[in-house]
Amino acid sequence: MTLMLASATALQGCVDAIIIGGVATGIYLAADRRQAEVMLVDQRIEFAASHRVGEALKGQGHVNVTSYNYMVLLTGEVPTAQAKADVEKIVSEVPQVKTVVNELQIAGTSSAASRSNDAYITSKVKANFLGNGKFRATDIKVVTEAGVVFLLGLVTREEADAATEVARGTAGVQKVVRVFEYVVPPAKK
Repeated sequence: MTLMLASATALQGCVDAIIIGGVATGIYLAADRRQAEVMLVDQRIEFAASHRVGEALKGQGHVNVTSYNYMVLLTGEVPTAQAKADVEKIVSEVPQVKTVVNELQIAGTSSAASRSNDAYITSKVKANFLGNGKFRATDIKVVTEAGVVFLLGLVTREEADAATEVARGTAGVQKVVRVFEYVVPPAKK
């Protein structure tokens, strides 16, 4: 009986986590300009492309694959120009990929400390986005590689300009690269 009660309590914790996670995901889905189906396809693209690239490179290099509205951003390091071209070709052949933006560097693999610093810069940029009043932070995806901040999203030109200025003003940012798709602002009533 005690074992059954403990199991039920543990299971309840799992259910709570699933419900809470589901609510958080629902909020995220509602805040994103992409349709839910597009977000799911973007996740599938990232998974499939990362898997294919990993198989092709066999541990040579470090490649990040970020998909937003079927546009794929490649960042990281590869050992040769041929590897850079091969990765782009592999990713462009993943179903539903519209465009590949290849920002891979021909260099040795970055250190854990460098990647940690990039994650820190990303978190600072995202924190600076909050409460700015000129755009919604949830409309912009931030990727940082070697101090270079890449901004992706479906935004108006005004939102892109405001987000770029916030990112540029963040400590540690070396450069900002805009990889936006532009939308027409809604008509004012």
